[in-house]
Amino acid sequence: MSKNQKNSKETVIENLFEIIQTRKNTVDGQSYTNQLFKAGSPEIAKKVGEEAVETVIAALTSPNRLASESADLIYHLLVLWSVSNIKPSDVWKELEERQGISGIKEKASRK
Repeated sequence: MSKNQKNSKETVIENLFEIIQTRKNTVDGQSYTNQLFKAGSPEIAKKVGEEAVETVIAALTSPNRLASESADLIYHLLVLWSVSNIKPSDVWKELEERQGISGIKEKASRK
């Protein structure tokens, strides 16, 4: 994958995040995103968990649904980031800091 392709994929996520951010204060009752924000962090986190389980189930039983379920999971995760005041760039920075570090060592360093 070229650098431009990578950047375009990050841009899709960042653009979606910006749309989610604008929906925080939308008074339109038709916005699912706004309804999630009104439900609050615990409900958003619960929805992320549900979507994660659906993603795992798709991976194990219907791989043709994996992309769709993954998209749902990413969307809900972005809503959770937004309500938690975390930006995609915060996550990218964390991932960059972990590059070149063994996953086993990185996990042990969190204890």
